Amino acid sequence: MEIIAIILFLSIFLLILYGYPVAFTLGGISIIYALCFLDPSSFSALPPRIMGVMSNYVLLAVPLFIFMGIMLEKSGIAETLLETMAILFGSLKGGMAISVIIVGALLAASTGIVGATVITMGLISLPTMLKRGYSPELATGTIAASGTLGQIIPPSVVLVLLGSVLNVSVGKLFAAALMPSIILVILYILYIIFFAILRPEKAPTMPKEEIRAFRGNLNSRKELWAFLLKVGKAFLLPMMLIVAVLGSIFAGIASPTEAAAVGALGATLMTILQGKFSYKVLKAVMQETTHLTSMVFIILLGATTFSFVFREMNGDEYLVNLIQNANLTATSFLILVMIVVFFAGFFIDFIEIIFIIVPVVAPIFVAFGVDLIWIGVLLGLNLQISFLSPPFGFSLFYLKGVAPPEVKTKHLYRGIIPFISIQLILLIIVMNFPDFVYFFIPEN
Repeated sequence: MEIIAIILFLSIFLLILYGYPVAFTLGGISIIYALCFLDPSSFSALPPRIMGVMSNYVLLAVPLFIFMGIMLEKSGIAETLLETMAILFGSLKGGMAISVIIVGALLAASTGIVGATVITMGLISLPTMLKRGYSPELATGTIAASGTLGQIIPPSVVLVLLGSVLNVSVGKLFAAALMPSIILVILYILYIIFFAILRPEKAPTMPKEEIRAFRGNLNSRKELWAFLLKVGKAFLLPMMLIVAVLGSIFAGIASPTEAAAVGALGATLMTILQGKFSYKVLKAVMQETTHLTSMVFIILLGATTFSFVFREMNGDEYLVNLIQNANLTATSFLILVMIVVFFAGFFIDFIEIIFIIVPVVAPIFVAFGVDLIWIGVLLGLNLQISFLSPPFGFSLFYLKGVAPPEVKTKHLYRGIIPFISIQLILLIIVMNFPDFVYFFIPEN
């Protein structure tokens, strides 16, 4: 029976790689195996398991965070932020690329929606960067990498789903991911600075006329105040949203689900303040939110069925015994899982990895006595790479869809290699120095 459970896992994995729908493959194949190999009476435990998932209060944060991200995209805040940051850093070599990274981090902390961030910054920044002489590789790599920051910077839908599957506090997972996220942003900026030093012609400064037109005459008190007001206004709204969502979670005032509701309301109010709110916008946001939420939850139901059947066949116990009998240490097993997740990210979606691989390996980490909060952050960092890794990196597809014709796929692939390398370096750092994960988690 244990061997059949492993065959079930492999057959589902292969069928998904072949292109069959994830949700129906997970649920359908699991039911077929259960009908063939399990006692029919065991099915009585499946409906309560499914209802337990559907009534999980934590998962309510998923549609709320998705709504918040899509609504914020419609507000026009990203455009204002990008324009302001580009002017602030415009006098530096590589200044526009640095501004894209910082804006990507701020949007990630406000939205957490990768597609919306990549498309928005691709439409606004990419043509401008190319026009000003940036190399297509640096421009596309920077935009794609900054867009994926929403996968690891809280509030992240990936971390919400990982918290649910690993059965750990989503709030603690958010706090644990904060320091690695800050380090990742710093590493990105350092790479751009070094690139600009070595290849200044491919990361030029902005024209002085544009900078002067935006800043005005800073020696004049009136124009200085006008400049400070423009900068403050650009930062105020997104920072208010970040403080409202993450601040309420870290201060213990609200749970992640309650904070997600605050964020959804805050994003709606900001869209109204920006004069971009309308019935058409609200309808589009709600439709897209419903579409993405339905996709996540139908996969979740299929994954719940798979987990139930796999455990009924004692597949989890078999794997735990297999790893223990192989005399693998916790570190060796962790490295093995990270390698499997990394290469799986080349071919399948992060949601599929979370719901197929993570439930299988989680009991083994528990048996080894490994902290699942740390594992959750490592998996989040690893899954973030999947958004950049060819041939199916979603950020690459999003950016290629809005890129000018002169930007070729080869530019995208070359551009993201340094950023994938940086992400792998950070993953290794966090694996070897777990204290980074606990920096923002209260000791109690």
